[in-house]
Amino acid sequence: LAFNKVPEPERPSVLQYRYRNPESPDVKADPRAFLKCRPEYASVTLDLTSRPHPVEWVDVLPFLQKVSVLKGKMKPIDVSEFFKELSKLHPDKLPLLKSDQRFIMLLRYSVQHLRHFSVPQLLEVLESFVWLEIPSSHTVLEVYEAELCRRANQMSLHQMLLAADLWRCIRRQVPQFLQCLHDSFNRHLGQVGVPELVQMLYIIGEGRQCPKDLIRSLEQLLLRHLHHLHPEEIGTVCLGLFKSQTSISEGALTRVVDGALSFVTEMSDFAVVNVMKYLRFSYNFHRAWLEAMAQEVPRRAHGMAVQGLMHSALTCSALHYRNDSILTAIAERIPPLVPHCRSKDSCKLLWAFGTLGFLPSQNPSFYPSLTESLRQRKAEFQYYPEHLLTGLLGLAFVSQFPEDLIALALSPDFVSLALKSTHLELKKDLFTLDGAVALELPRWTGPRLSPKLREEVAEMLWKFMQSDVCQKPEVLEAESALQDLLGGEKFVWKRMILPHTRSIDLEVHLDSSGQPIPVNPPVIERHKSVSPSHPSWEKLNSGVIISDKLLAQLINVKNIPDSPASSSRVQPAPHRRLPPDEDGRLSDSVLDLFSDLTKTLTKPRGLESKDPIKVAVQISNRNHYCSQSPQLLGLHAMKRRQLKMAGYRVVELNLQEWMPLIRKHRTEKLAYLHCKIYESL
Repeated sequence: LAFNKVPEPERPSVLQYRYRNPESPDVKADPRAFLKCRPEYASVTLDLTSRPHPVEWVDVLPFLQKVSVLKGKMKPIDVSEFFKELSKLHPDKLPLLKSDQRFIMLLRYSVQHLRHFSVPQLLEVLESFVWLEIPSSHTVLEVYEAELCRRANQMSLHQMLLAADLWRCIRRQVPQFLQCLHDSFNRHLGQVGVPELVQMLYIIGEGRQCPKDLIRSLEQLLLRHLHHLHPEEIGTVCLGLFKSQTSISEGALTRVVDGALSFVTEMSDFAVVNVMKYLRFSYNFHRAWLEAMAQEVPRRAHGMAVQGLMHSALTCSALHYRNDSILTAIAERIPPLVPHCRSKDSCKLLWAFGTLGFLPSQNPSFYPSLTESLRQRKAEFQYYPEHLLTGLLGLAFVSQFPEDLIALALSPDFVSLALKSTHLELKKDLFTLDGAVALELPRWTGPRLSPKLREEVAEMLWKFMQSDVCQKPEVLEAESALQDLLGGEKFVWKRMILPHTRSIDLEVHLDSSGQPIPVNPPVIERHKSVSPSHPSWEKLNSGVIISDKLLAQLINVKNIPDSPASSSRVQPAPHRRLPPDEDGRLSDSVLDLFSDLTKTLTKPRGLESKDPIKVAVQISNRNHYCSQSPQLLGLHAMKRRQLKMAGYRVVELNLQEWMPLIRKHRTEKLAYLHCKIYESL
């Protein structure tokens, strides 16, 4: 592909970041570390750190010879004993054993004796399979699962939990057995203590599902035993709930996180990250925990694993929580760890930091190192196309456009691959990236989405907007009030000015003297022969009548007499260019607006330009911003930037200001909108 632009500077190699500050290799977390918290776990789990002392091949030969001699005369106890002895073989010799015909014969005889095994013998054989590293897809395991399901009613809760743990160690998915375990757990709730509860949640998480009829019982048990949980156990509880996508009540979740917060300094990095994961899943903004993370993440970052750093950033992004201490610590740690990053890690980090508006200037190494990692792992995007789009959108939010990767993402082959994804809807992401490229890379000669696909996605988005956002009271009221203010429907166009940014605007055009210009062609066409039902602009241009009493009410001035002679008409304010606002926010309060307005009541209009002034009126809400911050979130910051690039003045109707006015008198709404529109010029 040829790009019609000056050559880009040579890209920095990922190696320069790797060696700039030598760091330790990526840290691997142990998801079973909680088993060390108390000895009672020994009865419901297998300790993978206590593998039998390895023996050599010559030591197991006698047992194989006995198999060939006894054959069908073997008893169940012989079979379990042989497996136990063979499982001691040194791991390096296991391939030799598994190819031996005598071992294969033993497996066959074990199936024949299956119904004669006692439950402890059955579990002992299953444990031997763990050490023998029997493949999870081996056909013999299917028979063992069926037998354990058949015996479920005869097994204790501890035996069921142990069996489930053994299946997990073998890495075999056993949904039927897990259903039996769930039923057993419900029958034995009175026997459930801390070890049983935590191990159950661990198994539920590894099985990726939790029956709805079990959630209430688990929540009650969790609250009952919460004050007895160790720090690592709370992390395991949160991970199990996260992996199984299980929601507990907000009150219960708050208590769990409060418990974690009480000993957060004692928790491992793995446990802390698990709490973060579950907060992200639950969309629970636990302020005290997040504020603690502003201390903990910088303190821990130098020793954290890539995935832990990624999940911490992703949680902050999902909860719209921007904290520069957290982001800076992660950004400093990531570049040396880039070789350990999967494409998933790199792309989600880019998304999280882009969403929270972490600028490239805040850490010059962060974005280039991750962008380079995407180039190194291009092959992975053939299997996970969504990762590339996630990363590129995160970069686009902060005005970073790596053209070689964009060319890949918008290439016909990649678009075709992305559209084949059955579990994800990637059309909107492709559309957003394509639209951003069109505006921010005007000389782009690389691939673009087809007009047909762009039209299809734009229509899909508009249909959703019409059925959802366009019907919200704050939008309908703003549209109606603007029409009243400017002189009719033809002066206000409710549409997606930039469809790829997935939100609507109320578009208004003014001439150089502040007079509204018809902007809604469909309405003009529709009303050609119909008399306008709204007052004309000539009538409105004389101003909205605002009495001294109303002004006094708005600016808290008391004791102004209410007389007709004291009323005045508000004229359009002189056109003044406001200084650039980096976050694109017009956050003047109503009091400030009216204070400025009263100063300009008698000033003549100014003439600044002969070109029409295009205004995009936006009704914002808290989901457009970082929590308790004027920082716009990534997509909305990009939209604000691109509207300005497209020649629009942006007027924001802040929901905290606009919603209370919806219930006020029409005159107050019109006065507010009048100030907003003309103060933006």
